Amino acid sequence: MKYQIISLVLLLTTVLLSEELQVKSKKFTADEKTGISMFEGDVNIKKGMDELNASKISIFTDNTHKPIKYIANGNVSFYINTNTGAIYSGKAQKVIYLPKEKEYHFYENVTLSQLNEKKVIIGDEVVLKIVDGKAYAKGQKDKPVVMIFDISEKKEK
Repeated sequence: MKYQIISLVLLLTTVLLSEELQVKSKKFTADEKTGISMFEGDVNIKKGMDELNASKISIFTDNTHKPIKYIANGNVSFYINTNTGAIYSGKAQKVIYLPKEKEYHFYENVTLSQLNEKKVIIGDEVVLKIVDGKAYAKGQKDKPVVMIFDISEKKEK
């Protein structure tokens, strides 16, 4: 009986911690040998509270069919929640998500907005680590990274 209860608790924990991955697109192709699934045309991916939209998204999987890399191309938009409670939205031309590292890499005309802190990063390459909520950015040769902060000061009477 004790082992059945432990098994039930472990099973429920696994089910509660896993989230469904939902992908919608106009076109879908897959190659089981290479582990690559390609979605084209108004692609929308949702997992939990996170959302990724693009013209084309490729999902790369390992031998156990678990995703190891997502590559989104063309008018990418996103909505991301980090483990620290930060909420981000934005756009880029290319996004790579590495689930094992829990990192997003944004490329080309990136705008990353932290909604709950009213911060914005504009650059050509931005990395967001969702475990610790850290972000890194690079500008182009002729365009610097732009950071916008909302610093509201309370007026004293």
